[in-house]
Amino acid sequence: MFGLIRLFSFFVIFEGIVAMVSPYQNQTESHHFQAPGEGDVRSPCPFLNVLANHGYVPRSGKNVTIPDIVKGGREGFNVGPNFFRLTGKYGLLTSPNIDSFNLDDLNLRGYIEMDTFLTRPDAFFAPNNTNLPFNETVYQTMASSNPGVDYYNVTSQAQVQDARLNHSIANNPELVNDATSLFARSAASALILSILGDPKTGVAKKSVVDTLMREERMPDGWKRPEDVIDVDTIRPLTQAIMDVSNWPGPNNGTYPGAQQLVIFGGF
Repeated sequence: MFGLIRLFSFFVIFEGIVAMVSPYQNQTESHHFQAPGEGDVRSPCPFLNVLANHGYVPRSGKNVTIPDIVKGGREGFNVGPNFFRLTGKYGLLTSPNIDSFNLDDLNLRGYIEMDTFLTRPDAFFAPNNTNLPFNETVYQTMASSNPGVDYYNVTSQAQVQDARLNHSIANNPELVNDATSLFARSAASALILSILGDPKTGVAKKSVVDTLMREERMPDGWKRPEDVIDVDTIRPLTQAIMDVSNWPGPNNGTYPGAQQLVIFGGF
């Protein structure tokens, strides 16, 4: 919860940017899956990449605005504006542009790219943006979890987080493992279970999750959640995952630019 409060306080000063008008127009007939082509860029977040691959935000992944990402997230996943608005503001902070960003701008450590995530290696193992593509070896930690059943749940997600963290503790001397990182990992897992499964029970079919994570497309037979997924929706699942996780406590690692975040955030 503390991490969430910090995140919201950091972005209060940027609220006026949301009113900018986007030139990108969504077309219903254009929401078929199309893999990125030459010159297109993608982010470290599978959900953002799915939105681009289905044309809910510019397919090139370039010159994305906050209105693009807020509208695309609502139309594609029925995710409320609070999530993707924050992501968009991160994008503006990492971009040299005034009112737009490219999806690969988000691959800056400590923004939405953090250590021990589920589909990408830590930047220490794959520097210079080579950690951007989906990594099957990393994802096998999740894909092999919860054996004997066809679903992921709160317990399995916590176990996957623990396994990924333990691997990085043992092998990544630049690991950042603080309370904010724990919250971010758990919230990301809660978002997966909520968008692709049942936000109340925290159960999601493996086949649905695996398709989206591996192929970065909307899975066949999956339907957009009927209710809006927002902070209140995922808060119980986020807390449940943190409660089950065997987090060993923080280390002394810091992300590059962390001091700049503290200055801008006023905390």
